[in-house]
Amino acid sequence: MARLLVTGGAGFIGSNFVRLALTETDHTVTVLDALTYAGNRTSLDGLPANRFAFVEGSVCDAGLVDELVQRHDVVVHFAAESHNDNSLNDPSPFIQTNLVGTYELLQAVRRHERRYHHISTDEVYGDLELDDPERFTETTPYNPSSPYSASKAGSDLLVRAWVRSFGVQGTLSNCSNNYGPYQHVEKFIPRQITNVLDGVRPKLYGAGLNVRDWIHVDDHNAAVLDIIDSGRIGETYLIGADGEKDNKSVIELILTLMGQPADAYDHVNDRPGHDLRYAIDSTKVRTELGWEPRYPDFESGLAATIDWYRTHEDWWRPMKAATEAKYAKTGQ
Repeated sequence: MARLLVTGGAGFIGSNFVRLALTETDHTVTVLDALTYAGNRTSLDGLPANRFAFVEGSVCDAGLVDELVQRHDVVVHFAAESHNDNSLNDPSPFIQTNLVGTYELLQAVRRHERRYHHISTDEVYGDLELDDPERFTETTPYNPSSPYSASKAGSDLLVRAWVRSFGVQGTLSNCSNNYGPYQHVEKFIPRQITNVLDGVRPKLYGAGLNVRDWIHVDDHNAAVLDIIDSGRIGETYLIGADGEKDNKSVIELILTLMGQPADAYDHVNDRPGHDLRYAIDSTKVRTELGWEPRYPDFESGLAATIDWYRTHEDWWRPMKAATEAKYAKTGQ
């Protein structure tokens, strides 16, 4: 049994990680979350009070971070500003949370000699051409294209420096695009699902040819647990489920699974700097740690996700109107 401190644990991936950790291990979990718009306290409802605690606060609060790290064995750092469009409008929160917050955590785990795992994204590698047969690996050079991905790339490099320079017991993982329960309705898949549920035609950036490598959030988090248990200190692991799909195919599959015509969507202007293609080679985490995805085919995971949003309107409804109003201002 370990005492886990999970930053950003009220967010999408973090809250699913907390639920998985409490279900599949005997660890206790404390969540530290600032409850920005992307954090939702109700995503953690119903968890066992004897093994779970919640602290509202920022990873940039050095005193609070030090106190919490001292009381735990392992820090799992999910907390991040993570929306590309928002980073183009105002980069400052991304610099604070993703860089300064990571620095404060690294300093605390260094002082108290605690185990640290850092969650990152494949977007730090930039993008690939649509016809490029290559995929990202652990040695792919960083080439971020937005303030968001640049701030995540910087945080990754901080982790590597603290491991090498100060002996921090850290590991790092970069994942492909997650989907599943408890994802904010501003994101691509839940936005389209909830639009269809509301009788609104989904919206597709540009021609929809941009490719993402999709992974169900439970598969990503199972790999994170494996890395915490068995990963080699100082190593980076890429987590992906061979789920490459272009955005047009995803939106058409959502419509089909929800009983709508596959072409019942509208095109909107593409966003600035929209990366063409992400693709992950997850050989290392599979061969070293024996991890395999539980949702090896995208359609079954997407169908389960649609069912979740259909039956959890009480969770997503409060944020839907404000999200669509924000998009309406940009014509998207």
